[in-house]
Amino acid sequence: MARETEKKGMVWFKNARSNQSQPEKNNTEYQEIAAAAEEETAYSVEAEMPAAESNKHLFSKDNQDKIGLDVIVSIENMLKERQLLSYKNKGLEDQLLTANETINRYKHEQIKRDQLVQEKNKEIRELENVLTNKQMSYDQLLEDYKEYQLTSNLAYEKLSNQLETETAKYNKLYEEANHSQYQSMLKISSLEEKVRELEIANEKYAEQYQNILDDKARLMQTINDFTEKMSFSFSPKTSASSTSSE
Repeated sequence: MARETEKKGMVWFKNARSNQSQPEKNNTEYQEIAAAAEEETAYSVEAEMPAAESNKHLFSKDNQDKIGLDVIVSIENMLKERQLLSYKNKGLEDQLLTANETINRYKHEQIKRDQLVQEKNKEIRELENVLTNKQMSYDQLLEDYKEYQLTSNLAYEKLSNQLETETAKYNKLYEEANHSQYQSMLKISSLEEKVRELEIANEKYAEQYQNILDDKARLMQTINDFTEKMSFSFSPKTSASSTSSE
């Protein structure tokens, strides 16, 4: 009987350990298993108590030989071992209950952690999307900047070439202008010299002309004086000849 009870206790303990190794079973299943084990243990104890009381009379140590005493002692030891195993099973049941409660608490905490991890993963995905969009925007801006830089460099080179060309033209025109200005200055100097010469010639001509006018005036004055003298000389003769003719 004790061996059978021990075997049943071991089977129940193995079932309980197997249930403990499976975290997906809940506390209700454990309570059902524990209740069944307690009922089985109580039934076996109740069934053996009358047998033990009746055996007190059957296996009395009085008037027993050595073999009988050994058998009685062995049975008593087996009963004590059974009771000790029952106490141990009770302790293991308490430990198992505590362990399952701890496991359930850990499961609950694990669920919370999983929810928190899911939320954090969601936030991470959102941040990754934001970062991806930012990266795409940055890449687009970088591409636009490179294109703008290339266009600006081409425009700068074009403007630089145009500036060099215009500078060369300006330098050429400036040189030509300086040459023209120099030629103009030379020509102006030559013309001024000619003007001065012409002015001197004009002054000479004017002086000659004035001299001629003065000579002419003197000549006219002389002629007039001569005419007056001649007129004065011929006027009495004329009046006398006119009187005689009358």
